[in-house]
Amino acid sequence: MRPKHLILAILFIISAIFYYQITDPVSTTTAKVIQVTDGDTLKTNTPQTLRLLGINTPEKNQPFYQEAKDFLLGQVQNKTIQIESHGPDKYKRTLAYIFLEDQNINTQILSNGLATLYYYDKDSHYNELKEAEEFARLNNLGIWKKSPDSNCIKITEFKTDEPESLTLQNNCNYQINLTYKDDATHIYKATIDPNSEHTKTFSHIWNTDGDSIYIYDSQGLLTFHRYN
Repeated sequence: MRPKHLILAILFIISAIFYYQITDPVSTTTAKVIQVTDGDTLKTNTPQTLRLLGINTPEKNQPFYQEAKDFLLGQVQNKTIQIESHGPDKYKRTLAYIFLEDQNINTQILSNGLATLYYYDKDSHYNELKEAEEFARLNNLGIWKKSPDSNCIKITEFKTDEPESLTLQNNCNYQINLTYKDDATHIYKATIDPNSEHTKTFSHIWNTDGDSIYIYDSQGLLTFHRYN
């Protein structure tokens, strides 16, 4: 082999090794679940804390928090699960899809309306997750239960570039108290008078690459918008 070709071959091999090291290879293991922390977090006997990938369940003191936790508890507590690991998050938890008898538990949580789709990068499970969320939303399951006042609130302006801003219009002739949030669970509350608007400005809250806004009142979902 000519020296030039040899050098190119060596550089190719080094590049391939470097690429493999900087990416998070998917690994599959099994473990027994010993504790369910909430609807999307659990601990195993390895010991290992898993954060379920691709979903976001309600936080404590939010509607359907307990239902999501109870669902996961009923599915996996004290059972041996298959774990498809995708590396750590910033809290050093392992991001993972979990399976029980070949059933994707992440997907089941979504299809029962106990979580919203929450992803960093689309992977081989993305379409399955998206379809599961869509099923729950179209069937008004769990967190997707529509409020009787869902026709009252409209998003009339939503600007995700700096300076960010959101304007909501109450088209009904009575006051509405509501809560709205993004995918990362930044939570805001507002009271909108009859036939009036609510405008709020933000800084670096709404992800310009893609995000969602969920707007609820005490009786259910008022409106939902996702962009990417």
